[in-house]
Amino acid sequence: MPRPRTVVITSAAVALVLAAGAGGAYYVLHTRGTPQETAREFTQAWQRGDIAAMRARTAAPPASFASQYQALAKGLGVTRTAVRLDSVTPARDDTATAVYTATLTLGSAGTWSYQGSIPLTVHERHWRVKWSPQVVHPELDGTRRLGLATTWPQRGALTAADGERLDTGGHGGSVQQLTGFIDKATAKDVARLGPAYKAGDPVGRGGLQETFEKRLAGTPATHIRVLDAAGKPVKTLAKLGGKPGQSVRTSLDLRVQRAAASAVSSSGKVASLVAVRPSTGEILAVANNRGGFNRALEGRYPPGSTFKTITAAALLADGVKAGDTTTCPKYVTVGGMKIRNSEHAEYGSLPFSEAYAHSCNTTVAPMTQQRLSGDALKKMAETFGFNQPLNPGVPAQRGSFPTPTGDADLAASSFGQGRLLASPLVMASAAAAVADGTWRPPTLVRSLDQKAEPHELPGGVADQLRSMMRLVVTAGTAKSAGLPSGTAGKTGTAEFGTGEKLDTHAWFHGFRGDLAFAVIVENGEGGGKVAAPLAARFLRALG
Repeated sequence: MPRPRTVVITSAAVALVLAAGAGGAYYVLHTRGTPQETAREFTQAWQRGDIAAMRARTAAPPASFASQYQALAKGLGVTRTAVRLDSVTPARDDTATAVYTATLTLGSAGTWSYQGSIPLTVHERHWRVKWSPQVVHPELDGTRRLGLATTWPQRGALTAADGERLDTGGHGGSVQQLTGFIDKATAKDVARLGPAYKAGDPVGRGGLQETFEKRLAGTPATHIRVLDAAGKPVKTLAKLGGKPGQSVRTSLDLRVQRAAASAVSSSGKVASLVAVRPSTGEILAVANNRGGFNRALEGRYPPGSTFKTITAAALLADGVKAGDTTTCPKYVTVGGMKIRNSEHAEYGSLPFSEAYAHSCNTTVAPMTQQRLSGDALKKMAETFGFNQPLNPGVPAQRGSFPTPTGDADLAASSFGQGRLLASPLVMASAAAAVADGTWRPPTLVRSLDQKAEPHELPGGVADQLRSMMRLVVTAGTAKSAGLPSGTAGKTGTAEFGTGEKLDTHAWFHGFRGDLAFAVIVENGEGGGKVAAPLAARFLRALG
């Protein structure tokens, strides 16, 4: 009797073991996760650059796995990656396919999007990515890579005011000093200009080409290409961006420029001339008869008696009248400094306007010491553009007027000696201020932002100065220069150097109609004998 019972129990136990075995088999054979989960986790890891997480969701990732993604980022200059999972097909026979859209930010080139697919398979009871280089991009096969090629659009032109091109090299050395030239970008240029540039790209060097580089150059187009193992392009996938260069119109008047260049070329000594339009501050001509250093804009010279225009303005603003009686002795002493006139001239008693016309140091220096402080003269100098930041579009030196430190320094400053310095551009702009009644920052391109603001001359000053400057031409130091009718100006003979007998630069600045100018001749002796005749030659050429 007991035996059958034992059989039943044994059978039950076997049944239990079989059930347990069946359950265990189900547990062991069950596939973990879903294709959707794996695709989502893989694309999210790609987006955040987590290569380790991507590998963990890949079936048997090859040794080149990480390098393929790194090559993509490096070859395209990727700065940001966004990956969107678009869809995942239903699983079938342990496989599925995910479709994604990758959007890559390629530095300054912009963004590029492309669509790809990710094969999925069951690997060791988990859904995993069945990886190949085509997962990175459909065109990759293990031998190919993606790269960029940049092409620059046609560069904009630099033109004169009338639209004629200045950057063709046919307008003389002075114009070339202003325009600059096209060079190959260096590593330093690339760091300065930004990621759109690469070493060897064309860039403006010097002058307006450099100042307006980005406007003239435009924006390069970026081509995304498939390259073979040798680096040769196989296919172009996309073209991004690209914007044509814009032309830059300058204020240069080529008729005025030719006249200026002809005038300075007639001098056997180093000479420069600048012409500006008083009503706008626009630069009409810049001429040097020597190459290299642009003396007309960057030269720093004592202005000599051309600065008397500014000193006279300060005295007139202080209440002196053009007709007031003054004296012009042979010598005076101010602050212990003995002062004389050019060629030791003396004119006795005469109106202030005539003392200015004859360039009497012995009149101006004592009057300045008696009536003006150093701060007052400095303030008037700044009204005429000294100590003001200049931004004409190319390098230019501002005029420098330090505050005089005593009577002797003040007296020397009154006739353009001492420590003050100016370029022909600065003195042309000072003459323009008299012509128009307002000093304006000089510029070659009207659209340029200027740090300096226009300064209106004190009431009544400009009218008196105009008549005084005309008197210089009709009856004063420039009487014999041959200047055409309607010209107003001021001569200057500026001493420089050290020693018993000093060398001099010859100056003349003035205006005629809506044209103001300044001329300097280095080591040119007297302004009336040397610089003013050059100005006359310049003005006569204009008719």
